[in-house]
Amino acid sequence: MDNRSLVSIDDYTKEEILEVLARATEFEKNPNSNILEGKVISSLFFEPSTRTRLSFETAISRMGGKIVGFTDASSSSTTKGETLNDTIKMVSNYSDLIVMRHPIEGSARWASEVSDVPVINAGDGANQHPTQTMLDLYSIQKTQGTLENLNIFMVGDLKYGRTVHSLLMALSHFNPTFHFIAPKELEIPRAYKIFMDENNITYYEHTEFDSIINDADILYMTRVQRERFADPLEYEKVKNVYILKNDMLKDTRDNLRILHPLPRVNEIAVDVDANPKAYYFEQALNGVYARQAIIAKALNL
Repeated sequence: MDNRSLVSIDDYTKEEILEVLARATEFEKNPNSNILEGKVISSLFFEPSTRTRLSFETAISRMGGKIVGFTDASSSSTTKGETLNDTIKMVSNYSDLIVMRHPIEGSARWASEVSDVPVINAGDGANQHPTQTMLDLYSIQKTQGTLENLNIFMVGDLKYGRTVHSLLMALSHFNPTFHFIAPKELEIPRAYKIFMDENNITYYEHTEFDSIINDADILYMTRVQRERFADPLEYEKVKNVYILKNDMLKDTRDNLRILHPLPRVNEIAVDVDANPKAYYFEQALNGVYARQAIIAKALNL
């Protein structure tokens, strides 16, 4: 295993998180460079992606690197029966860094164990999405001026939402107060409640999506992910349970910012887009700078 890999947000200490965020600020000021000149980055997406894949490719291109890989597992030798182990071993011979998204939880950790070059996890099933977490932290820091002592409200799919799980772990360094708004079927998993209890992190659980959001500094919306449900009827029961509308924001704090890892389905009404508290499209742009900083760290540049 290359210990410069980023598989889980736990792979970064608090100090490393702050170091990467500071580096992201530098990249935002000057995104174009040649620090990846002569470097080849493998982009292996076994699962569909738009923002994550394109922001990684943009980050690499703006840093002067070359990209090889695939955007669909059907165009790889996995269709011939090649194992993930063999794919990673082979690809690590060709490149200086691997960026991988895979539908199976734990696949990124396995890849990092067998690869001879660093592996960056671009999402493994419902488990972790640490680069999304870093761009979320960067967005929170930019809009709030701090990461400390914030009221963080998370809404929607808190059971399968890997972005929620990673962000919760990362914010645990900064004394947050969490409010989780979800139907019973999609509540935050017990393992994360135990983690918060053991670390004296204050959290509250709600099933109603109402004026309680007036106390939020950050409102983190998520979509209910059809692809994580084995039973389509279960998905139909909860898919439209929470929808944020513009008139719900009239009494919220001035500093409130609405985040969403995207894609949006219908959990944020389009009339919210024009509200200055909506930040999800800027958040997606921040992904380029955060991922530039993560790549630079992984390659010691």
